[in-house]
Amino acid sequence: MTTTPRKSKGKVLVIDDDGTLNRFISSHLKASGYEVVSAQRWSDVEALLTGFEPDLAILDLKLPDADGLAKLPALSELCPVIVLTAFGTIDHAVQAIKRGASDFLTKPVNPDALDLAIQRGLSASSMRREYEYYKRQAVSSVDKTLIGRSVAMAKLRKMIEVVGPSETTVLILGESGVGKELVAAGVHQASARAASAFVAIDCATLQQNLFESELFGHERGAFTGADRRKEGLIEVGAGGTVFLDEIGEMSGALQAKLLRVLETGRYRRLGGTKDLVSNVRFVAATNRDLEAMCRRGEFRQDLYYRLSAFVLIVPPLRDRLDDVPLLAEHFLTTRDFARHAHKRWAPAALDALIRYTWPGNVRELRNVVERAALVSAGQDEIRIAHVGDLRSEMPTRRDYSFSFDHAPTLDEISEIYLDRLLSEKGRSRGDIARTLGISERNLYRMINARKNI
Repeated sequence: MTTTPRKSKGKVLVIDDDGTLNRFISSHLKASGYEVVSAQRWSDVEALLTGFEPDLAILDLKLPDADGLAKLPALSELCPVIVLTAFGTIDHAVQAIKRGASDFLTKPVNPDALDLAIQRGLSASSMRREYEYYKRQAVSSVDKTLIGRSVAMAKLRKMIEVVGPSETTVLILGESGVGKELVAAGVHQASARAASAFVAIDCATLQQNLFESELFGHERGAFTGADRRKEGLIEVGAGGTVFLDEIGEMSGALQAKLLRVLETGRYRRLGGTKDLVSNVRFVAATNRDLEAMCRRGEFRQDLYYRLSAFVLIVPPLRDRLDDVPLLAEHFLTTRDFARHAHKRWAPAALDALIRYTWPGNVRELRNVVERAALVSAGQDEIRIAHVGDLRSEMPTRRDYSFSFDHAPTLDEISEIYLDRLLSEKGRSRGDIARTLGISERNLYRMINARKNI
């Protein structure tokens, strides 16, 4: 007969030089379903912590080789700490709490009181992790609803339903502004991880060290300003989904570290020496051609193969113009537009929206709706005059030819081509970036570099 191992309620480190009490507490906790590691000296603790990461520690203030009160601040950075002492004075308790203890118990230990203190400590730790998650998420007020009745959107929803329940890594492709994060959130909601966190990180907006710290976390002292250990999104989002937006902007060094996580399920905090186990599903997105980047050596081919186990392509808005009226109505009912919810669209205004080609996609449509709602202040109907000057024609074909009186360098060709694109009327920065096959961020770098010459 085979029995299923009981899931651990958490990992507890017991530190007490009294061998009898140490064994009693350890046995009691093991019987209660905890994974327990014990030590009788602080030197043993330092060795244990290189390979064991506790969810909670129980610390005796009097150790043969250390003052427990002095060691308390460093230990409390790792996990909640319950302090034990045979000398239960009010002063000891106050000092322990000030230095980071989650609870204070006197010897002899009452098992019921110990169980209650452990539950309180673990609950506080869980609440702190949830707080960190929601604090990170508070900067984003993205509506996680996919809007649209078009054939293209129906097909996309079907594919989300297919891949959502699996644990497969998903790569989402689409132009800037099409709603790739909404699709990633849809994959999360269709998975068994839906009740857990959905955390997003933009690979294009953070420097390498900051990005690595955000994703993997860092240890105290890992870099200037790292005054305490920080959990990364992989830890904060445990049990959930991590969304890597604009993954084409990730540096080569970080690509290698991400590949290791995908292949082994293990990673290390910045400045750390021990492996941690990942329990998240990765969903990535980009508006770049990763296959072309692989051919140019700008993106790891092995990472691309890992990420593209299942690819979702988000259609541009010009390929689903039937959804424009629905989206325009929807935006007026969202929280940010609540004061305009009473407004209605004039048929001519909606017709103008439908005839436009939306190079900026859904993001551009939302901006147009916001402007129209503000311009039509005091009126119940949004008319065509409130929408602004929208070009309704498709981009015209352009012919390109350049001549030189010498053999030009690649930099010279690039500079002239960029000048030409920038001079063309109706060209947005996003459109130019897509034409060049680069991100908008890299386009702005090119423009700024030219200004500084």
